[in-house]
Amino acid sequence: MNILQMLQSGEPAYLAVLAEVWGVKLDSRADVTAMIDAIFKAMTDPARAEMVWDTLDDKARGAMQLLIGGGGSMPEAKFVRVFGDIRRLSEKMLKREQPHRAPLTAAEALYYRGLIGMSFENGDAGPRTLVIVPGDLAAALPIRKTAYSNLEGGEEESYPEADGESDAAAALEPLDAAEVVNIKPADTSLVDDMTTVLAYLRIKTPLLDGDSLSAGDQQALTPHLLTPGEVRLRFILAIGVAGDLIEIANGRAAPSRAGAPKWLGKTRHEQVRALAEAWRAALVWVDLWQVPGLRVDASYGAMPTYNAATARAALLEIMAHTLPASAWWSIEDFTGLVAEDSEDFQRPNSDFDSWYLSDEAGTLLSGIDHWYAVEGAMIAFIVCNPLHWLGLVDRGDDAARLSAYGRAFFSMGAYPGGAETPDPIEVGGDAVIKVPRKASRADRYQVARFASWVSAGNVYAYKLDRPGVVQAEAQGITVGHITAFLKRAHGEQALPEAIARLLEPRGATATGGASADARQNAPTVMQTVTIERALVLRTTAPETLDLIVNTPALRRYTGARLGEMAVVVLKSADLEAFTAALADHGITGELIGL
Repeated sequence: MNILQMLQSGEPAYLAVLAEVWGVKLDSRADVTAMIDAIFKAMTDPARAEMVWDTLDDKARGAMQLLIGGGGSMPEAKFVRVFGDIRRLSEKMLKREQPHRAPLTAAEALYYRGLIGMSFENGDAGPRTLVIVPGDLAAALPIRKTAYSNLEGGEEESYPEADGESDAAAALEPLDAAEVVNIKPADTSLVDDMTTVLAYLRIKTPLLDGDSLSAGDQQALTPHLLTPGEVRLRFILAIGVAGDLIEIANGRAAPSRAGAPKWLGKTRHEQVRALAEAWRAALVWVDLWQVPGLRVDASYGAMPTYNAATARAALLEIMAHTLPASAWWSIEDFTGLVAEDSEDFQRPNSDFDSWYLSDEAGTLLSGIDHWYAVEGAMIAFIVCNPLHWLGLVDRGDDAARLSAYGRAFFSMGAYPGGAETPDPIEVGGDAVIKVPRKASRADRYQVARFASWVSAGNVYAYKLDRPGVVQAEAQGITVGHITAFLKRAHGEQALPEAIARLLEPRGATATGGASADARQNAPTVMQTVTIERALVLRTTAPETLDLIVNTPALRRYTGARLGEMAVVVLKSADLEAFTAALADHGITGELIGL
């Protein structure tokens, strides 16, 4: 929107008010077009713009700076929550109330000076009204000039752009910190648990059970998480996928070849930020579906078109314009504020009847009357779980407070930064490798791949033993790789005897060295063998086997190839179904000894 478009949408009585504010003398015979032309010239004059700017108080100036710093627009519902309502007055009321001289709110002061206008847009959640500062007007205004600029000897202050609102300007009343109980400070343990999960996925490449790990994998992984929990583990998987740290192929989860190493190499500050932004945009994680006690039929009514990222973005936008930057606030009060002003933040076209939702007792939660049981419960879940897990908010009983990361996430401040000095890894004589939380996450990820897992905490403990080295071999990690890594971690000192002995090549001499023959024939990794019974399919020509392993309908019954004319048949294969599938492709299968 520009100035002309804003003026053209105004009534003559409103234009007359603007003419008075901007010092425009109108001919009594002037028509609307002439009025607009004269006011437009005044509003694009920097000298007159500064004159109007000087009539504003600090609250009104702050509102303008927030709008312009945030891109020039804001949903009206959010704007009026912070800066007050705007009365739409008739011609008679304008003459009597004179809102340009005696505005009741900061928003009204701006509107009746022509500094903001209204526009409409059709968003993902339906139509809404926007408060807009015309771009050509913003260019003429001295937006960095404050009420202190004209004081003798006073320094001109500048407001940081898009830096959020102060606690005093926040729409939500802060809580007395002394009254907040059962505080759970925000932390960055999600970074550590994500590292652990990535290592587990690299070692196991587990088959998923829907959007979760299987019960067996969860049981194996849980003792090694700093903050265990089934829902939190699902959250880690989901934002890992959303942030390109985890990839899913054929129902199995593994670290992303490109994204995981890149993330592991970042500083903790950068890793926290990356996880938070992954959640902000995640489509694979639906907060609504995770709310305790809420049952959602995702295939019913309008629910299949539900966009989790859009709903989340709408709520986060309300928070960004509502929450105090540093004080505690009531989760219940915030929920009530959303219910009053933005109840349809996740409901396209304010439709509260087309989702099939119920509680644990089976009670249908359809209609606006169940808003607190659905939207209210979802808001509480997001604050107390994802926002807290990500290290963005401290928690208390019905209370929350933004952390430094939270303020940065909501554009109220800069993200914590600076260089990171990792704590060293300790390689013990008992073959136990101790990795502090403050060590490089990339280094701990590597240790977890070649050693047996012992315990987790401020210091993670791993044991270098035969099962760990075998585990490494399966991933292509050689004894040479392990030795080089541990020597670097150990400050290039000689490795403890227990570790050196374990990593010695086969055929070492009694003095600790290896004979020439042993060195020449030594394996690059510790050698193991497995013995098992197997079914084998043999063909009479290589071309026949090529057809089988290259045809998906046949290949799914087979395992490792044993040469040009033989392949292992999976133990789980239905042999009758396999024989029938071969016949469908012109191959006769004969079962021998079965």
